[in-house]
Amino acid sequence: VQLQASGGGLVQPGGSLTLSCAPSGSIWRIVSMGWFRQAPGKEREFVAARRRSGDTTFYADSVKGRFTISRDHAKNMVILQMNSLKPEDTAVYYCAADVEYADAMLEGNYDYWGQGTKVTVSS
Repeated sequence: VQLQASGGGLVQPGGSLTLSCAPSGSIWRIVSMGWFRQAPGKEREFVAARRRSGDTTFYADSVKGRFTISRDHAKNMVILQMNSLKPEDTAVYYCAADVEYADAMLEGNYDYWGQGTKVTVSS
């Protein structure tokens, strides 16, 4: 499984940004897809995830109500819509795929990772 993340950039506080993650390869193996982020000087943390089949989603408390993870069936991509962005959302965002049914909020359960895409929230 390979993952290609895109959509990062610079946005002002209160603005919105959309990240996309396109899986390729043995995508039939994927059970969950998630987004994690790593801010400068901090450890990588969970942001959001969803089961590949069905509508089950998971969110970190810090992004609930502001971020939405969804699936674009036509393009076979996972989308992270980020609204009401704050400076503390500044980080490199990574998408990841888990091929086993496990806790979708745990970084260690993910088997495949895409390259990061940088998000900067600043005025």
